[in-house]
Amino acid sequence: MSSDPRPTLIAAARQFYQMGWMIGTAGNLSARMPDGSFWITASGCPKGQLITDDFVLMNLDTCKSEAYLAPTQSHPQKRPSAETSIHAAIYSLFPDAQACYHVHSIENNLVSRFIIGDALPLPPLEMLKGLGVWEENPQVVIPIFANHLEVSQIADEIYARFKTTMPQVPVLLIRDHGVTVWASSLEGVSNYLEIAEYIFRYMVAGQKIGMELG
Repeated sequence: MSSDPRPTLIAAARQFYQMGWMIGTAGNLSARMPDGSFWITASGCPKGQLITDDFVLMNLDTCKSEAYLAPTQSHPQKRPSAETSIHAAIYSLFPDAQACYHVHSIENNLVSRFIIGDALPLPPLEMLKGLGVWEENPQVVIPIFANHLEVSQIADEIYARFKTTMPQVPVLLIRDHGVTVWASSLEGVSNYLEIAEYIFRYMVAGQKIGMELG
């Protein structure tokens, strides 16, 4: 990604705010640069009103899966999103990932409670093809992680689990918190997020009428 991704991130945040996925200051978006650094939304910024100064440039230590302020950061008074450690874990785990989006929708929080375990089975919908699943009657699960007060603990658990077992699709849920998706492009990550949220809405609607979703 050679050009400045912030205008695209701003447009995405405004769209997601209007859809109710990034209410108030909730949620965070990031995009990686060619040198491995990444822009991420600053903490406490209303997502429907972002400007280019509402982002923080982070460097990434892939050996430690840690992010820190880039030395050329032009707005040192801005604090990076509280979920920066999750984005750092994703970028460390998936070298091809160029963007990572994290949003809070009613549906993704509801489906995170559909099962007690640490993986949510998805219905075998045609829309799974949009997440790269091209199988007859696919059996796909999304990993679920516990929501900890210390976000770094969530990031550590994501990193540890994915180092052992890679997810089937580029999507994860944090129970009672939100969904995180990643992709090799800004266009791709928006598509993945929209598809994931479509599936979640389907599952919530299906439960209301007693449909078997497994």
